[in-house]
Amino acid sequence: MSDWRRAAGTPFETEKRPAVGSSGMVVTNHPLASAAGAEMLAAGGNAIDAAVCALFTLTVVEPMMVGILGGGFAHLRLADGSQTVLEGQGRCPQGVGPQTFTPDPDAAPGSLDAIGRRNSVGRAAVAVPGTLMAWCQMLERHGTFSLPDVLEPAIRHASRGFIATNYLADCVAMCASDLALDPEISKIFMPGGQPLQAGMRVSNGAYADTLRLVSRDGAAALYDGAIGQALIDDAQRHGGYLARADLQAYKTQDMQPLRAGYRGFEVTGPPPPCAGPVHIGQILSILEGFDLAALGFGSNDSVHLLAEVLKIAFADRAAATADPDFVPVPVAQLLDKGYAAERRAAIDLERARQWSSGVVPAEGANTTHISVADRDGRIVCATQTINSLFGARFMVPGIGAIPNNYLYVFDPRAGRANSLAPGKRVTSSMAPLIVLRDGKPCFALGLPGGLRIFPSALQAVLNLIDHGMSLQEAVEAPRVWTQGFELELEPRFSQACADELAARGHPIQRVPNVAGGMCAIRFQEDGQLEGAACWRADGTPIGVGGGRARAGVRFLPESSSALKAVK
Repeated sequence: MSDWRRAAGTPFETEKRPAVGSSGMVVTNHPLASAAGAEMLAAGGNAIDAAVCALFTLTVVEPMMVGILGGGFAHLRLADGSQTVLEGQGRCPQGVGPQTFTPDPDAAPGSLDAIGRRNSVGRAAVAVPGTLMAWCQMLERHGTFSLPDVLEPAIRHASRGFIATNYLADCVAMCASDLALDPEISKIFMPGGQPLQAGMRVSNGAYADTLRLVSRDGAAALYDGAIGQALIDDAQRHGGYLARADLQAYKTQDMQPLRAGYRGFEVTGPPPPCAGPVHIGQILSILEGFDLAALGFGSNDSVHLLAEVLKIAFADRAAATADPDFVPVPVAQLLDKGYAAERRAAIDLERARQWSSGVVPAEGANTTHISVADRDGRIVCATQTINSLFGARFMVPGIGAIPNNYLYVFDPRAGRANSLAPGKRVTSSMAPLIVLRDGKPCFALGLPGGLRIFPSALQAVLNLIDHGMSLQEAVEAPRVWTQGFELELEPRFSQACADELAARGHPIQRVPNVAGGMCAIRFQEDGQLEGAACWRADGTPIGVGGGRARAGVRFLPESSSALKAVK
């Protein structure tokens, strides 16, 4: 057995191999995006240059997940050891309020569907985008390369084309009925009226031109320029809510990371309106009172316990986690050790139970993630999205970009913590985590997957800290998920395990995968960087090693005496 997989103690085998680098590491969910980021590092750029380059490239090669008309969080650790979060989330347009959509009375429990799918498909579903502004600011503040430098790979792939993977083709097939309704997006992903097939070449000349405009004008091309005008004109023609004033008023926000302790480690990530890290911290506080290592990975008892703490977290999330500019979020109570002890004491280790929120309320699912590090200690852990697969499932004519459907993340019912309101930021389950010990980074990880993001990130943290897994094992390990209804189990869990959990009262649902492809970096004590990506996406780690020639290297002069000496 090779040295990248442990010989014992883990009931599964990994499908991919990690990468190691001494000068930098780029892990994204597409090989071309990882290569683009590595190109920046090889050219002398830093982790921020590499991350922004990789993100722009992902908008071309992973267009169903991320775009310049989306939103997200970038969690940064700089060379001096300081950490910051750059929030570029979507916001409700001023023309949107709690009564904008009518909740669908036939929707499944926990669903946010509105009648006619108006909040999920089409122009009415689009929130004010934040990614482009955030990426440009990140590069300007902390990068060393110019915008044209980092955009070049993305423009190249958009104009020249790239080969569709099975992953992209499967995503197209899943959304084909919606994509077929829009002539612009159909040109790219439904050639000849049929879903794109793996192996076909995908090019998008209009988007290449849009990126060239961004290269020239920066974020202003969207927020006060031609791209924004095209987006607004299209929205007004088709019943959307975006207005020019929404774009012109948009601002990102700099935030301090939220910090939660667990068994001597410090888990850090974005604070609300990002819901992931606060509920990861809440769950870790509860789980700290159990010996997870003794329970064993994937055992009936450990899966049951995970399901119960996830239900607790989701009950509290639904009640009280939203944009703190609109709703006071009880972060201190959620992370309080006493509150964790109360919730822990109520867990029945033999039976599943229903959970209600223990905090007082003040009143999607398809994403991408990158983890990037350089030799000087900079880390970029960024989760970005257009929300659902292919966002709002149309393409703005003339610009080749797919808008988000972020309004689907809000509760269409009035009077909830996460109800719609003008200017309100999207609440997200994103969890771009940097885990420290004694102030030094140990791991950086994150993944796509909507409501399944933070539970999956949590499980990776437990795999690394409690179960002693290798990085590759931790990202590929089978996952579970529930928010209080069915308990989803990936295929690697045995039928005997599923039967035992059902006997404890969990309604079991078998699923091919929980959430998407995780991208992770481990910071080794000898300074090496290890990167890993999992089987759930086209994830690819690329490590940069080697370096420049040693100073003082000289070549012999090509004189006759020197040549004779060589002979």
